[in-house]
Amino acid sequence: MTKARFVSLIAVAALLCTGAQTALPQSRTTARALPPRTTAGVSSSHYITAKQLTRDQMEQFLLTARIIPGSERPAAKGITHTIRVTLTDGRYYHDGHVQSVDIYKPEFRTKEGVEKNFTDSYKYNIAAYRLDKLMNWGMIPVSVYRVVNGKPSALSWWVDDVMFDEEGRRDKDISPPDLNGWSRAMNDIRDFDQLIYNEDRNQGNLLIDRDWRVWAIDHTRAFRDIPTLRDPSILRRISEKLLNAMQGLNEPSLETNLMPYVTKAQIDALLARRDLLVKFFQTQIQQKGADVVLTDIPRATQRVTIP
Repeated sequence: MTKARFVSLIAVAALLCTGAQTALPQSRTTARALPPRTTAGVSSSHYITAKQLTRDQMEQFLLTARIIPGSERPAAKGITHTIRVTLTDGRYYHDGHVQSVDIYKPEFRTKEGVEKNFTDSYKYNIAAYRLDKLMNWGMIPVSVYRVVNGKPSALSWWVDDVMFDEEGRRDKDISPPDLNGWSRAMNDIRDFDQLIYNEDRNQGNLLIDRDWRVWAIDHTRAFRDIPTLRDPSILRRISEKLLNAMQGLNEPSLETNLMPYVTKAQIDALLARRDLLVKFFQTQIQQKGADVVLTDIPRATQRVTIP
């Protein structure tokens, strides 16, 4: 055994023994053997999935696992030149999504006009995940801060077992097996995007896994310091879970969990939008009834999708 290999094994052992909160599972984990890899000389590996880990354990893996040299390759979609990497802690493997974009412009021209104080930043992926975790929502992959190739970055858990994105699903004209569950997920994503003022939601950044669970990715153009809703006309329904989670947000917890990835002004604007959303849906419930507005109550609904 080489000295380098011996040191690596000691490091892995230390990670796996750091405690029940962050250590990767052992007895309850059944690793899946991947097909042989050519990347970084890895012939075979044990690929661990999100179903086998808690969010804290996924965070720990992303923060500490080694990025295999030579495993970097372009992500399939996106205009910010994101990359996909393979990580290992010496025992398990998983892929990560690296976004390093961090742009500020006093003015930015779009089809809609000129946006003042334009930002496009990896920081908002981390903030979106932390807000998701704070609200116990569960639709945004784990994302952590990590320096990759000398660049401050958001390193996110590569979503497991993706069948297609929403664009692909629609192109193939495949209907979800549970239309009520689908409507609940789509409405919640619309509502969450209004909460964080997401300017760049599209069908390509909604991923659908083999369990028909929807994952919302890529939030680099969100968290504007604008205290109004971006487009209240698209609001229809909301889950009681998400509505209650929004109501539970407060300034101290947001500052603790989201800063320094967002500013105090952005948190103030988020809370102002939260108030508008809660008021809107409470009024809708009073006027139409909870069974019409809250998606947790099963009922036949029209198909909802992201335009």
